[in-house]
Amino acid sequence: MGALHAGHLALVREAHVHGDVVVVSIFVNPLQFNNQEDLERYPRHPEEDRRMLSDVGADMLLMPDNGELFRDFTPAHYDLNGLDALMEGASRPGHFQGVVNVVERLFHYVRPDVALFGEKDRQQLAVVTDVTKRMRWPVELVGHPIVRAEDGLALSSRNQRLSPAERRKAPVLYRALRVMLDVAATHSVTESVQKGLQVLAEEPSLELDYLTIVHPDTLLPLSDWEGVDQAVALVAAKLGPVRLIDNITISR
Repeated sequence: MGALHAGHLALVREAHVHGDVVVVSIFVNPLQFNNQEDLERYPRHPEEDRRMLSDVGADMLLMPDNGELFRDFTPAHYDLNGLDALMEGASRPGHFQGVVNVVERLFHYVRPDVALFGEKDRQQLAVVTDVTKRMRWPVELVGHPIVRAEDGLALSSRNQRLSPAERRKAPVLYRALRVMLDVAATHSVTESVQKGLQVLAEEPSLELDYLTIVHPDTLLPLSDWEGVDQAVALVAAKLGPVRLIDNITISR
């Protein structure tokens, strides 16, 4: 959605590995915002974005306005296989319907062979992957690992809205996830989550939405490790005006 950072540029570099021509879309999608104020305040730096994409070797840029992208288009209601009822979907009703509708439009115009998505939005990647498979869209989806700042904070365009004091506090999300990763081999799921909650409690200004450990495919919360060799810990919290999300893969 623009306001590009090193995580986006990593996607462009990786895209060159998968194809001869790399197309980047930038579109702040109104369909996926529950809060009009959040939509209006979302950072936009189109000229800087163009420069950064040119420097990193993107071949084409699709930057439509609402009228162009949604002309003669009526949003569809997709069966999201229950993936929109959890976590981000529960906190932001209709969000993933908006995501899938705009992705379909972008795929329609670009017709990519391969599409890359950052794993920071892990649930978004799962939703789009599931729809792509079941709708038989002719595109291969590839997830790219999270790109982080030196202190561990997952890079996000929204980070620009953090005050200096809030920015110093924000890495607590990653610290909580790291603790959960470190203890998972010797602790139960419930105990691992509790360890993460203890870390988050160090920042009382943080408004926690959820901290959970889920199955990597279904995203359903886990109650125990039985039969599970890999899981995902996910967190969402509000810090000042900014809603932050992060996740980490747990291998056992």
